[in-house]
Amino acid sequence: MLMSNQIELRHLRYFLAVAETLHFRRAAEQLYIAQPGLSRQIKQLEETLGYPLFSRNNRKVALTPAGEYLQGEAAEILQRLEAAFHHGKLLHEGMAGRLHFGYVGSAMQNVIPELLLRFRADFPNVRYDLEALDNQQQLDRLLSRDIDIGFVRMEKFPPELDHRRVFVDTFSLVLPQDHPLTPETFTSMAQLKEETFILFAAGYSRPYFERVMDIFDDAGFRPNISHRTVHATTIYRLVENGFGLSIVPTSLQMGYQLGVKFIELTTIPQRTTLSAVWRADNENPALNNLIRVL
Repeated sequence: MLMSNQIELRHLRYFLAVAETLHFRRAAEQLYIAQPGLSRQIKQLEETLGYPLFSRNNRKVALTPAGEYLQGEAAEILQRLEAAFHHGKLLHEGMAGRLHFGYVGSAMQNVIPELLLRFRADFPNVRYDLEALDNQQQLDRLLSRDIDIGFVRMEKFPPELDHRRVFVDTFSLVLPQDHPLTPETFTSMAQLKEETFILFAAGYSRPYFERVMDIFDDAGFRPNISHRTVHATTIYRLVENGFGLSIVPTSLQMGYQLGVKFIELTTIPQRTTLSAVWRADNENPALNNLIRVL
């Protein structure tokens, strides 16, 4: 409307100063403007509104009923605007906002919790969405801009994505608690060539699956794979109940209370790498701050 176009923020600030002091000279001093100029601004505001905000009798200034109402409303409006401007500044600087994470399960064992604890200490106004996704799903969602950052077990990435190695992990054997093999008696994967194995499905991460297959190739046999899954809990339940053995990233030992035991494969050359990956052209300011903490 024409009226809203004619009223500016300064009019509200001038009005509130006079409403608080009920004295034009003192209000002008607070605002660092000349008293005649302040009086003209208030008169202009009243003419635009079409009703008086102050009554002036015998040098005494008082609010009209309309002025009393507008004082409360204008003060709230200005407070909300100040808060909005401040929040906009925080968003621009990446101090506030929202980040959407994708991750493979092992990243939630220690990497992401530790990262968020450090990040939250400096950026407490940033909120997070966390979604468990396989590697390819994360790449697809990054390319479609549905997530801001992913944590994947991959080594090759599309050119649109930047990445950073976060954690290099060993592999560990997973065995039932009563399996006769122990860290002391384990000498080679060749000891297990007659065993059945339960592994993460190749579709979960083809590079990861191929790295695990390299472990068997170096031992001189191809494993008998009875089950493939994308869930660590499923692997552990099957191993616990005697359906086979498994190989997982060592960090996946954490957080599970199941009837299995682990033998870390420290003497083999194979390692699995967890990388953070994000779009190079992502304009979310909070992401740049997260990457610096990372």
